[in-house]
Amino acid sequence: MTAAVAGCSGSPGSGDVTLRLVAADYGDSSADSSKKYWDALVRDFRAEHSGIKVEVSVYSWNDVDRKVKEMVAAGHAPDMAQIGAYADHAAAGRLYQADEVLSIPVQADFASELSNAGKVNRTQYGMPFAASTRLLFYNKTLFSQAGIQPPTTWNDLAADAQALKVKGVKFPFALPLGPEEAQAETMQWLLSGGDGYLDGFGSYDLDSAQNVGTFTWLKDELVGKGLTGPVAPGRLNRADAFAAFTRGEVGMLNGHPSLMKAARAKGVNFGMVPMPGVGGRAKSTMGVADWMMAFKQNGHKDQIREFLDYVYDEKNVLDFSRRYDLLPVTNSAQETMAASPRDAALEPFLEQLPSSELYPVGKTSWAGVSADIKKQIGKAVGPGGNPEAILGRLQRAAVTADSATG
Repeated sequence: MTAAVAGCSGSPGSGDVTLRLVAADYGDSSADSSKKYWDALVRDFRAEHSGIKVEVSVYSWNDVDRKVKEMVAAGHAPDMAQIGAYADHAAAGRLYQADEVLSIPVQADFASELSNAGKVNRTQYGMPFAASTRLLFYNKTLFSQAGIQPPTTWNDLAADAQALKVKGVKFPFALPLGPEEAQAETMQWLLSGGDGYLDGFGSYDLDSAQNVGTFTWLKDELVGKGLTGPVAPGRLNRADAFAAFTRGEVGMLNGHPSLMKAARAKGVNFGMVPMPGVGGRAKSTMGVADWMMAFKQNGHKDQIREFLDYVYDEKNVLDFSRRYDLLPVTNSAQETMAASPRDAALEPFLEQLPSSELYPVGKTSWAGVSADIKKQIGKAVGPGGNPEAILGRLQRAAVTADSATG
């Protein structure tokens, strides 16, 4: 899917150039594809900036990172890419620094926790584009029918799932560990178990005792007791889990803000609570940021700056965030959203963002480690699965990849 806007006569400092942007699709159908957002944005950009042509190619999240990697490998890097990871491209020297392609006010407006996550060796290359946090969604109707309350501990969660199963709920707890976004579900559970992907020194620690304990609990107490639905977690993708929730087939699952809109549209009566931990509310939740980056290959630094300053204008950041129920990445847009009654439903997610933990995207090895997790982690909770062995295998591969990339 491609959107294009042609420039008119050149203006000083701009030149007649074509910028190419590859972007991810945040919609779940052609009706709300991100293509529509970019169509409108580049059309408005044209009205204010002559001499620059912008072509935007939109791909699904299943394809977009691979597409960019293929373009780079073929020697045809886009001018900009809005994808899931940036550090491998930064480490290879392919990217402009953020301060080279953003004006000072625009760069300073990023939320600090997101700016910091965009740095490699203390230099920012990744520009946050969209953010979200996670809450535990539950179907109020199904909970009422089962006579249960939303969980605050893992034991509560398992007991609630058992009660839902007795009532014939198809997915008492939806556990999407399929290849679409298994790294997210995994991280959410690792955090709720008191650990995460890294140790206190910034090194991978996937097979820590706490992490092994977390996946052993999932295998024994949820998956092994038939509480995660008719689809094996390793074959369940996030989009399918969300769709099942909107059909009223799921009792509980971890979800991000966009699930609210989809569930409301289908008339699902749902609630949201913080992710339970072992003995109470989890100490931290997962935050996710998607990234914009600018490639140096085509040398269009000044034109990229004009376009990105427009992309990150408050009205455009708010438009995108509201369109897809995501969290704005700039302080100005966050403040506007926090004060606006129309955005009240996002407040619980917005409140968690400053203290949330993001993927280790500053590691140049993360893209490969994340891909490995997507392929392997579902096996840890499957029939005959061994969480310690799977996490150990992932840890060894992560350490090797980290050493290779420096």
